Amino acid sequence: MLRGKRILLGVTGGIAAYKAAALCSRLTQEGAEVRVILTEGAAKFITPLTFQTLTRHPVYTDTFDERDPGVVSHIDLADNADLVVVAPATANVIAKMAHGIADDMLTTTLLATTAPVLVCPAMNVHMYAHPAVQANMETLRRRGVYFIEPGVGQLACGYVGKGRLAEPEQIAEAVRSFWADEREESRTDGPALPLAGKRVVVTAGGTVERIDPVRYLANDSSGKMGAAIAAAALEAGAEVTLIHGRMSAKAPEGVEKIGVESALDMFEAVRSLWDRTDILVKAAAVADYRPARRADRKIKKHGDTLELELVKNPDIVAWAGEHKTKQYIVQFAAETHDAEENAMDKLRRKKSDLIVLNDVTVPGAGFGTDTNIVRVYDERGKAADWPLLGKDEVARRLIALVAERTAARNGADRTPGPDGGE
Repeated sequence: MLRGKRILLGVTGGIAAYKAAALCSRLTQEGAEVRVILTEGAAKFITPLTFQTLTRHPVYTDTFDERDPGVVSHIDLADNADLVVVAPATANVIAKMAHGIADDMLTTTLLATTAPVLVCPAMNVHMYAHPAVQANMETLRRRGVYFIEPGVGQLACGYVGKGRLAEPEQIAEAVRSFWADEREESRTDGPALPLAGKRVVVTAGGTVERIDPVRYLANDSSGKMGAAIAAAALEAGAEVTLIHGRMSAKAPEGVEKIGVESALDMFEAVRSLWDRTDILVKAAAVADYRPARRADRKIKKHGDTLELELVKNPDIVAWAGEHKTKQYIVQFAAETHDAEENAMDKLRRKKSDLIVLNDVTVPGAGFGTDTNIVRVYDERGKAADWPLLGKDEVARRLIALVAERTAARNGADRTPGPDGGE
């Protein structure tokens, strides 16, 4: 798939530069013609000779080191690249890219190229989470730059968190996806978009059930998982609507956002979009019950006890299961005991297509964390089992699974087999 493709690899100054050598080797072995630019910082971690040996081409480090009088090197590299990959990408180079700074060979070439750009960040967890870095990345996304988010794990600085450079195979797979559909249609503008043309509705966060003007019933949901799913669906090419209750996570840019308060509000929002929905991912923590009566004024303290009558809220997923026609339904189940049994029961009763189970008693899988540990089930049983991962990575894997399942179902609908099924 990569034979004859011209890939420009930019390597910046981080300890993860050693992984860039493994990536370069993999791309070269798959037939790509790889050219490498090292920043001054990168050359302190790994030598130009390493990449020269792997690619059989000169390695570029200095804008003013012009070796061929017939061309301007950074323009020639920019013009001849089919794809530019920056791995690892430090906070510094991401900032330079966002603000148009061109003070070395790599950033000068990046300004000159019209090829797609794939950026693979790697840095300390707090650096990655810093608002400046996130704002710079969002600026680049709006300009069409693609990102592979870093993984979660042990960092060279000693911290454990999000900031590890994606593994070389993961980056290579993303590179392959730029040309995956070439036999069906010519694509040079980025990766294949498996949910292009689909309308995805994601619910996220926790609902608030008012007791009186100053008190309410709520839960610990942060909305991080739902926000990550909305972002992953958007990256997969879908038109995304995020219906969210109370949440601390930031909703991704580029999705339609509908803010709600109560379970009834969320139910009405889902119903209003139902006929135009292709995929529903119900990741919100919705209250099962609400106060039977909401006081108009603050309830004053009287006596030692207070009786509060609760009534059942509508079950959004159950309603969706009863009313689905073309829709594909994914629900989440946060369990504390008998997890698999309870999840399968919910899947069947509510007629969902997939259920994502997480045991909230397990460290790293509860509310408010940046990580999750999930198992995914369909009507036949376990469909996927993922270890401790960042919620962004869980979201990407889930969306990939949903895209695969919906594509298979649509294909089966068009050309049924002998038993009429998939």
